[in-house]
Amino acid sequence: MRSQIISVTTGSRETVHDITAECAAFAREQGQDGLLHVFVPHATAGVVLMELGSGSDDDLLAALRDLLPADERWRHAHGSRGHGRSHVMPAMIPPYATVPVLDGRLALGTWQSIALVDLNVDNAQRQVRLSFLAD
Repeated sequence: MRSQIISVTTGSRETVHDITAECAAFAREQGQDGLLHVFVPHATAGVVLMELGSGSDDDLLAALRDLLPADERWRHAHGSRGHGRSHVMPAMIPPYATVPVLDGRLALGTWQSIALVDLNVDNAQRQVRLSFLAD
């Protein structure tokens, strides 16, 4: 298995950050069939496969705000207001995704992208581990 860590700056606001290009470059370097596993080793971030740039990313953040309000209800209460919701989010948006790779190319659907979802405004720097398992 080959593995690489990429660094992602998510900034100081909730974000859906596209990492498709980095994932595609890593898969291309492998040049063969296999599986790309994308993993975020953080307790407050997740990975999604979805359409981006058409408003869907903003819709996802709005849905998460409705499901997980940034208020004082959370028992996990350190950090910024509503920080505990960031620790609940990975139960809904997992910290990983696996994508088939065919001849070094991601086998994503026409409108699918790979994105890091981060609601934690207290941590602007994230790592993402890309792992390739050859066929």
